[in-house]
Amino acid sequence: MLKYPAVIRKLGPDEGGGVLAEILELPGCVADGETAEEALQNLDDAVAEWIATATELGRPIPEPPEVKESYSGKWVQRVPRSLHARLVREAKREGVSLNQLATAFLAEGIGKRRVA
Repeated sequence: MLKYPAVIRKLGPDEGGGVLAEILELPGCVADGETAEEALQNLDDAVAEWIATATELGRPIPEPPEVKESYSGKWVQRVPRSLHARLVREAKREGVSLNQLATAFLAEGIGKRRVA
């Protein structure tokens, strides 16, 4: 299956709460969940359905954006101890790893910048 980057954002109480995950390259391809992990799992099904429907209708399926081989997806980030502690507590509360939480926050921030 093709791999697309996901944009994840936490929904506010007025939006029903939870987390929304979206594939920007596939218009309308979104999924939600109580946690970022659940939203991403649900998004896998949504991508498969989106591609199946596009294929059935004879519509083009966009290629995933190229990932440069020079990017490993890993870097070291130093933060104040107090922020580290808050992030660990939030990750535990969400039931995800610190890496997953940080990725969700970064994706949410990028998504907000694109909308603005």
